[in-house]
Amino acid sequence: MVLMTVFILGGLFFFAVGTIGILRLPDLFTRAHSAAKCDTLGAVLCLIGLMLYSGFNFTSLKLLLVIAFLWITNPTATHLISKAVFMQEKNKKTME
Repeated sequence: MVLMTVFILGGLFFFAVGTIGILRLPDLFTRAHSAAKCDTLGAVLCLIGLMLYSGFNFTSLKLLLVIAFLWITNPTATHLISKAVFMQEKNKKTME
């Protein structure tokens, strides 16, 4: 029970740090970095806490699959969004 609480509180901490980073950082690229790193780690820690809460059963397997999905898709999506904005800014500069 204590380990579950530590994981969930750790996840909530990283969610809070990511939110502060989104609000305080100056440009899109640093905000995206903050969102990708902190949200991925926060979600993974919270889901591990939920796995510990539910015990090791079929629900834990589903949560493990969600963790794997998040680990792959969240950084990939952030990278593609940042790359699209970078290319858009690059094209604006060449048009001028």
